[in-house]
Amino acid sequence: MHKIVGALGGNKAADAFRKTVSGDPSGAPQWAQQMAVGNDIGYFGPDSAVWTVHGSVSTLVGGIRALLMQAAHPAALTGVAEHSQYDTDPLGRLERTTRWLTITSFGSTQAIEREAQRVNEIHKHVTGDYPDKAGGVHSYHASDPRFLLWVHCAFTDSFLRTYEELGYDDSTIGDQYVREWAKSAAPLGLKAAPQSKSELAATLASFANSEVVRIEMTPPIVKFILRPPFGAGGLFFYRILCNAAISTIDEPFRSVLGLKRKSKRWLKVSRVLLDVLSYMLGHESPSQKIARERIERIQLGA
Repeated sequence: MHKIVGALGGNKAADAFRKTVSGDPSGAPQWAQQMAVGNDIGYFGPDSAVWTVHGSVSTLVGGIRALLMQAAHPAALTGVAEHSQYDTDPLGRLERTTRWLTITSFGSTQAIEREAQRVNEIHKHVTGDYPDKAGGVHSYHASDPRFLLWVHCAFTDSFLRTYEELGYDDSTIGDQYVREWAKSAAPLGLKAAPQSKSELAATLASFANSEVVRIEMTPPIVKFILRPPFGAGGLFFYRILCNAAISTIDEPFRSVLGLKRKSKRWLKVSRVLLDVLSYMLGHESPSQKIARERIERIQLGA
């Protein structure tokens, strides 16, 4: 493993990776200090399925898959195309998504509510029109429960599916994870998220049957997700993770996105790469460590 770490550039590669994902080479940007705020464990806690899944490096593959899955719905896709800076500031968009996911996973109730307010304020301005499956035109609003449900399900299914298929799952965590992560959507306005893997699958099937569709903006945005503006070395490793993500995407989503089927062998290659990254970065993120310190402080003061 030491030879592989050396080939990746050791600490320099680790610092570059942390900066790409979080915006800071230490992996602890300024907003990570929000994990120290508050006097409760938050929505989940160290013994939760959410901490287990979101604390795993499998989220790197899950995050790519979530971006692709979200793009299968024309409302979500149009919102990204018209209101995000995905093409001019892709790393900034990644950092903002990482911020919400991290604070909601590991933060206190106070920190989660504050972060939800930030996201909800952004959602107020994300509106427009999108083409539907029948060729009609409908309006969208990011805070609409239906669209929140799609984004939530794409996230939930992606992080759980990649965690399972990369071989990190202990075969008992699925329903617990879906049930727990449903709480994350409530502060954003979604009150009825799936509570089990079967409910999640049924909800995704309902979207597949009636709403997901390929539109004019689908190819350029998918192309950008597949090939973001990384350096040659970063893009090489990103493609490995991206192929692993695609290998877990089912029909009809794969065809809507214009993706070719990928071999499950990419999951095995990615698992090796992720294990190396975990060795380089440490098995727990700085945000998790800060959250654990908060919880220990609370428990000592109890």
